[in-house]
Amino acid sequence: MSPDLKPGLEGEFTYVVEDYMAAGHLGIKVLSTPSMIALMEISCHRTVEPHLEEGLTTVGTYVCVHHRAPAPVGSEVRVRTRLVSVEGRKLVFRVEALWGERLIGDGEHHRFVVDEGRLASKLKEESG
Repeated sequence: MSPDLKPGLEGEFTYVVEDYMAAGHLGIKVLSTPSMIALMEISCHRTVEPHLEEGLTTVGTYVCVHHRAPAPVGSEVRVRTRLVSVEGRKLVFRVEALWGERLIGDGEHHRFVVDEGRLASKLKEESG
């Protein structure tokens, strides 16, 4: 890992809520909870990716979020991330999703730094 991978690292990413991200059972199309969580996970990965050494990546291991308000299909959602602790290979993030200035979701997400080659070999060995 890189020495600049430390608490305080922040990211902000904007996404457009697309039809495939919508909850379908409400009668109106709004960002589903699983899609909001996916945007949070992707954003945390994108925050630290430039700070990882070649051959390393991150995988999500824990998510605890509140989905507080809807965001309609077609809207722009911003996801803000903040790396709050680095415990060996474990990365702990605070995350929030906003539609405009309205908080639509927030919580905590954990990721682990892993060796891509080693992970791929292990999965291939175990699956085959």
